[in-house]
Amino acid sequence: MRCLADLTQILLAAAAGTIGGAMNALAGGGTFATLPALIGLGLPANAANATSNVALLPGAGASAWEFRDELAPIGGVDVRLLAAITFAGGLVGSTLLVMTPTKAFDLIIPWLLLFALVVMLFGKTASDWLHARVTIGRRTLFAAQTLLGVYGGYFGGGVGLITTAVYGLLAGASPRSLFSIRTLMLATANFAAAFVFITTGLVEWSACLPMLVGALLGGWLGAKLGKRLSPGLVRGWTLLVTATTTIVFFVRAYH
Repeated sequence: MRCLADLTQILLAAAAGTIGGAMNALAGGGTFATLPALIGLGLPANAANATSNVALLPGAGASAWEFRDELAPIGGVDVRLLAAITFAGGLVGSTLLVMTPTKAFDLIIPWLLLFALVVMLFGKTASDWLHARVTIGRRTLFAAQTLLGVYGGYFGGGVGLITTAVYGLLAGASPRSLFSIRTLMLATANFAAAFVFITTGLVEWSACLPMLVGALLGGWLGAKLGKRLSPGLVRGWTLLVTATTTIVFFVRAYH
């Protein structure tokens, strides 16, 4: 672990947190802004991921609070039950991350990023196609929510985007109607993971604290903007950040 040595590094961490918090509120994918910044500041990949998770938690909570009046059951399933499933999955996923060696995680990260990018590009199309042809019940939704919680606890990159695609398939919900529950599930998975990461000492606090402040501001601003910006603009920006980050991490891991 290394401490941030100067004001420039602290400001970089705060700025990345602001962008990441806003992205999570708008469409998900905030990790694509915070993770590269933390690794660029010298943190090992698994510590950077844990630090990013904890830093984005307040922003996710702020966004969930902003959308609280829009919460509603998904596919007839109570939000509290889905949150409990997500929390349990988040504990499992974050424990798996703690057990993953840094070198192995360096090689895994690009593929997780690529997975999130593919979901972002084709998730809506695949969701619409499948939803028109199949009917999926509550048990499938429970299983999907468990996997979302595990993924959110282990990595979390693009989990908001994946959640939107999954809910669109399983419940036929529109992306705009999912702002509230998506941000709540993101915050729940982050909270579960934060508990594990903090207790195991994986968080680098000198980077986490300024990023946390930025993410809190970004989450609040993003939720405000989310009610005004066009979906196309939000999607285009998120795609650009995600694709760029994915390419950078593949070059870093396999050059």
